[in-house]
Amino acid sequence: MRSIWTSASYLLALGWRTSRRRLVVSVVLLAVGHLSAPIAALMLGAFSEAALSGRTAQAVTLSVGIALVLVFDLTMTHFAHLTYYELGQLEQLALTQEVAAVVNGGPGIDAHDDPRFSETLTMVTDRLLQVRAALEAALLLGSAVLQGLLTAAVLASVDPWLALLPLAAVPAVLASTRAQRIVDDARTATASHLQLARHMVDLGTTAASAKEIRLFGVQDAVVERHRNAWRTVSDRLTTAQARGALLRASGQIGFAAAYGLAIWLVVRGAVSGNVGIGQVVLTLTLSVQVGGQVATTLGLLSKLQNAGLVVELISRLRSIASPVPGPTPSTATLPAVLRGEIRLEDVSFAYPGTDRPILDNVSFSIPAGSTVALVGENGAGKSTLVKLICGLYRPTSGRILVDGIDLRELPLEQWQARVATLFQDFARLELRLRENVGVGRLEAMEDDDKLWRALDAARTRPLVSKVPGGLDGLIGHAYGDGSELSGGQWQSLGLARALMRTDPLLLLLDEPAAALDAAAEHALFERFAANSAAVGTTNGAVTLFVSHRFSTVRLAQHIIVLGQGRVIESGTHDALMAHQGIYHEMFTLQAGAYER
Repeated sequence: MRSIWTSASYLLALGWRTSRRRLVVSVVLLAVGHLSAPIAALMLGAFSEAALSGRTAQAVTLSVGIALVLVFDLTMTHFAHLTYYELGQLEQLALTQEVAAVVNGGPGIDAHDDPRFSETLTMVTDRLLQVRAALEAALLLGSAVLQGLLTAAVLASVDPWLALLPLAAVPAVLASTRAQRIVDDARTATASHLQLARHMVDLGTTAASAKEIRLFGVQDAVVERHRNAWRTVSDRLTTAQARGALLRASGQIGFAAAYGLAIWLVVRGAVSGNVGIGQVVLTLTLSVQVGGQVATTLGLLSKLQNAGLVVELISRLRSIASPVPGPTPSTATLPAVLRGEIRLEDVSFAYPGTDRPILDNVSFSIPAGSTVALVGENGAGKSTLVKLICGLYRPTSGRILVDGIDLRELPLEQWQARVATLFQDFARLELRLRENVGVGRLEAMEDDDKLWRALDAARTRPLVSKVPGGLDGLIGHAYGDGSELSGGQWQSLGLARALMRTDPLLLLLDEPAAALDAAAEHALFERFAANSAAVGTTNGAVTLFVSHRFSTVRLAQHIIVLGQGRVIESGTHDALMAHQGIYHEMFTLQAGAYER
């Protein structure tokens, strides 16, 4: 019951913040409408007495009054529904925005590596659509309680014992609450299986994976994995629903017994002459109403429990996504021009929930205006290191300094605003071309001159002419019939997006050319290098890139070799080749492969 009260009060408070007018109108209309039913029952009892006593005029008047009250009830309920439906939609939007803020609110991405986060997010999104119905349940439940109190008062006027009839619904309510908790626990327990089932659907229906699934002939295997996962979810939920149904039935049987006893009391009074026929009709009518109120209330409670779980899950999601407290940001600000270096001091990192370090006491510096390449085998920690420097992760230990300023002492958004990046898994925003590039510098999205400069720097102007509508043309097919782009064209837009930032202190490429041939990669790095040289001169910006192709790596002024989360070697290309260590071995192997 506590969770029901919590969810009801939360939804009403949210409604107050979202639209006070709609909430007040809904409450008033529902209250007035629901009070009409007991009044109609009283009038029906009086009508029965008048009709049997031959008071025709009074009976006709009462019959017209009953009809008007019932019409009034329907009218008030109808307009209340229109109002609280709109309010529910607004609340659903507000909660969706709150979830989006939790998921995307922080500058880091640590939470996305936590399996609890993705599991909780799945459960939240699965229930968000039930919020509107839950608000309706909260409002109707309040009206039902008010109606029940008035009904009990009227019944007490016939026989004081009849006032207890609404209380007989308490066991049914408690049983329904327990039944819903059983179902909710089953949903929580099967959340991971539901995630797997949805993932199998995505694999089998999205274009990105369809090619390989067909060529490898694993359609049946994907379907079977989906079937098994879904069967696990279905079997567990079916068992929970069956247990819940038995509990609900036991509670309703108890109420039915109380209902029968109430009828017996009234009939006994009528036989003894202590109760008039009008009172019998009144009691029967109100008893039927109480039965309907109980059935309605049980359904409303289930919806409210679902809403309470949404509130709890959002709170859990927020706690998982909350960053680990660090030093309080000082009054220090980033320099407009980098004059010293970006330095890593004994930086270590382990993903949430694990003790295995991905990076272990990494230390090196990147002088202002220089170009540094990161190399190493897969799993060496290159991409993780890049994300740490970007501020997407916080080091488990150690420091990252920018001109002597510890990133932990700065608002990360301030640092990230001075970072221009292009990742291997760069975003493909299937929106307008303007938006795809403009998000790199949001305030300049509608500035055509700045967009064209970024596109020219990325040598992507010819692509725009091929898209119907130019800058305002749609690309991709996710939300409409937009232009289809090749991987290289998408990548060019990603580069233009990065180059929208004209005053970065860090330019970063994290294996964006992994899927390109050598010539295309060289062209990409040429474009990036031209821009990095310009901002390196004006801003002292450093350029950091990760690549497996050593023909590109050797262009860097300094090379850092990672292995098993540590810095193994560092130096210029010539120095590392002369050292004949790991770098020499990797370079020689790749060069030999090209010679063959």
